[in-house]
Amino acid sequence: MLATLALGVSLGGVAQAADHTVRVGIMSGEDEDVWRVVAANAAKHGITVKVTTFSEYTQPNEALSGHDLDANSFQHKPYLDAQIKARGYKIVPVGYTYVQPIGLYSRKVKSVADLPQGATIGVPNDPSNEGRSLLLLQAQGLITLRADVGLLPTARDIAKNPKNIHIKELDAGIIGRSIDDVDAAVVNTDWAVKSGIKIPQERIAQEKVAGNPYRNFIAVNEKDANAPWVRELVESYQQPNVASEILAVYHGATLPAWKDAPQQ
Repeated sequence: MLATLALGVSLGGVAQAADHTVRVGIMSGEDEDVWRVVAANAAKHGITVKVTTFSEYTQPNEALSGHDLDANSFQHKPYLDAQIKARGYKIVPVGYTYVQPIGLYSRKVKSVADLPQGATIGVPNDPSNEGRSLLLLQAQGLITLRADVGLLPTARDIAKNPKNIHIKELDAGIIGRSIDDVDAAVVNTDWAVKSGIKIPQERIAQEKVAGNPYRNFIAVNEKDANAPWVRELVESYQQPNVASEILAVYHGATLPAWKDAPQQ
């Protein structure tokens, strides 16, 4: 499902004439508030940002590749790499936005150590986020993956499983709402917020932020990478007022990820 809205703005009470319209795909929810701030910044460059919202992850790259969008802003590099491998997209990142450290959440136990033998842990079923989830479980000592699995391990790559953890693969948009049906679940931050999970109260583990390969970015079709509007769109995003909005709408659970970005 998708919805489209034009984020028109007026600065100082005077409507700004737009020289160029840029169609951007994002996930629905908190990012809509973030992109209202981006749109206001972009208007100063003569750009009207027209946002299309999506409710699941596979659609924005398909729309961008099909030229129904000029850019999208929702993904990290491992996810894009997996999409390119599967679908042959010619899509490239052009500027970092934020990072959402993925977390392990539970309403049945208060710590990783309390997880019982045979516990069921839900993980997202898309390749990049399942891999990310399994790497988090390994970092917490719950499983050991085969050596050299990189960033995209699957449940088949589990070499040691001392607690006989059962991995339950679910759609990323469903897993947060299924937290009561499992002992714990690895949930992307945006979906955790949408699912009503309490952050950080129900989080029992979180991946490290330092050196995190899962920073999100604005992406465009390869042929547009050097277009002037791309540079101006990225500049409109990578501003202190956007960083402040990210920290506010995500309650500090999402962090600006560009160089020298203000942090909470």
